[in-house]
Amino acid sequence: MDQKKWSGKLKKIKKFGVLGVVMLLAYFGVLHIKIVESSHQAIPEDAGYLIVLGARVKGSVPSLSLQYRIDKAAEYLEANGNTVAIVSGGRGPGEDISEAEAMKQGLIKHGIDEARIILEDRSTSTKENIAFSKGLIPDPSSVGLIVSNDFHLYRAIKMAENEGLVMAGVPAKTPKVVLVKSYIREYLAITKYYLTQLL
Repeated sequence: MDQKKWSGKLKKIKKFGVLGVVMLLAYFGVLHIKIVESSHQAIPEDAGYLIVLGARVKGSVPSLSLQYRIDKAAEYLEANGNTVAIVSGGRGPGEDISEAEAMKQGLIKHGIDEARIILEDRSTSTKENIAFSKGLIPDPSSVGLIVSNDFHLYRAIKMAENEGLVMAGVPAKTPKVVLVKSYIREYLAITKYYLTQLL
């Protein structure tokens, strides 16, 4: 292949490469908008229940991400005395107790009555969090909420819809130290979710 043809091929490759990067960034931009919109919805008062999604526990101590979820759930429960909490998350590697148990202990420390807390301690993923918690909802006809870090709510709400649950999200903060990593991982997790819906 002569130099002129090779140069022309390189230009085409570069052009398609740049186009691919632009399309990828645009796609991530759309996902980011959806994530932000989900974390800025109106939060109904006096919900019948809220599902608090699990996150990493270090031994028996909640990670900062999980602690933010516990704090946000407690804030809502304190303001809405008839709402019950379903704390959802099993026990993973490096965890001395289940994520559900860590959340229960955290809510009790906030002064939430243990009688208002329902444990779901078998799940190992967001999909299982929702599916397993569904069977524990006291009154399926009541308004339900999902508590998780803000970056995670869009996908969690979509998965709840797949289970026939129409839910709003209660956004907890995302720790700054893991902010970028959390969003990048979530873009990929949402993409995987989209692909599984197509299959």
